[in-house]
Amino acid sequence: MQHVLPKRALTSLAGLAASSRGGALTTAFIRWFIGRYGVNMAEAQQPDPGAYASFNEFFTRPLKGGARPLAASTWVSPVDGAISQLGPIRQDQIFQAKGHGYSTTALVGGDAALAKQFEDGHFATLYLSPKDYHRIHMPCDGRLLRMIHVPGELFSVNPATARGVPGLFARNERVVCLFETPHGPMVLTLVGATIVGSMATTWHGVVNPPRPGQVREWRYDGQSIDLRQGDEMGRFLLGSTVVMLFPKGPLAFERDWVPERAIRMGEAMAHRPA
Repeated sequence: MQHVLPKRALTSLAGLAASSRGGALTTAFIRWFIGRYGVNMAEAQQPDPGAYASFNEFFTRPLKGGARPLAASTWVSPVDGAISQLGPIRQDQIFQAKGHGYSTTALVGGDAALAKQFEDGHFATLYLSPKDYHRIHMPCDGRLLRMIHVPGELFSVNPATARGVPGLFARNERVVCLFETPHGPMVLTLVGATIVGSMATTWHGVVNPPRPGQVREWRYDGQSIDLRQGDEMGRFLLGSTVVMLFPKGPLAFERDWVPERAIRMGEAMAHRPA
């Protein structure tokens, strides 16, 4: 069904609706959404649904101070959500689901030299559901080097689709962010999906739209865009998935980090084994 749906048109329509200021109608929809998905508004900086002028304002709501304390860990979870997959990168192959994988080169938009830095490294794929907090934070300190917007499909990224669509995360539209960290290079990729109206970063603002249909790249050499562990780096306007790449070397995911487990931003994700 997803192969034949007009996904781009649906996404554009959803983006327009989510950014519109519909007064009482917007508030009514937000209240419905909270009830339908069980959104915890008690931890929101603004818990009153009527205070949000648009659905996007509600969806990207900030949390109260202290709602997501950072664990004393080398790497912390960058998002609220659930673990889709994680583990070793086999040469250049990332595991998606049984019978499906994709290459690091495909994920980063065809840059083989960039992908080579993560050969035999580590990856984690994290899924954000509609009820989750939708801001993305830094798992460790990092300096931004590059950002690449890769055009693509807009399949859903829910677990059922991940099991059924080969190479899903390297086929969907995505924003690839490369950082230099105290532990080597790190890629943090924001993957779009059906009705994900846009993705934004804190240093650039909204990256898409526009959607020109070709790879766009920004380089930040000499600009010193430094982010600390836990700092916000981006957000989804409607939910999606984050894929992280780490280089070969000592990295151990926490023992309770297993596929389908719910996670919270700031909890311990991985450490350097002794």
